[in-house]
Amino acid sequence: MSRQLTRQILTFAAVGAVNTATYYCLYLLFLTWLPYLAAHVLAFLLSMIGSFFLNARFTYRTRPTWRKFLLFPLTNVTNFLITTAGVYVIVDMLHAGSRFAPLLASAAAIPVTFVVSRRVMLPKAIA
Repeated sequence: MSRQLTRQILTFAAVGAVNTATYYCLYLLFLTWLPYLAAHVLAFLLSMIGSFFLNARFTYRTRPTWRKFLLFPLTNVTNFLITTAGVYVIVDMLHAGSRFAPLLASAAAIPVTFVVSRRVMLPKAIA
């Protein structure tokens, strides 16, 4: 694995941690005057926008473009689908508890989400 790819993976993980913290803080803030679903959607959208710019600048060191910005939500769709399938497998097929299933499934989704994100942000790079 190249040094550049290793740096991108580590930076992607750090941006993800910042993004998760940002989402949760915004969610709690919006929850003070919005219904929970509206708070969730608004916090999710704002943190996703922040994630796009942080990943463009720090993870992939690429110029943000409208094309990349419009394709970036695919990374979240990918994460959602893998995490949802993972929770189902862990809870319904493996008969494990549901309390930690989302955390395990999310961890499994990170590598695939990174590959999709890298393809969106660096379309000419080999993922």
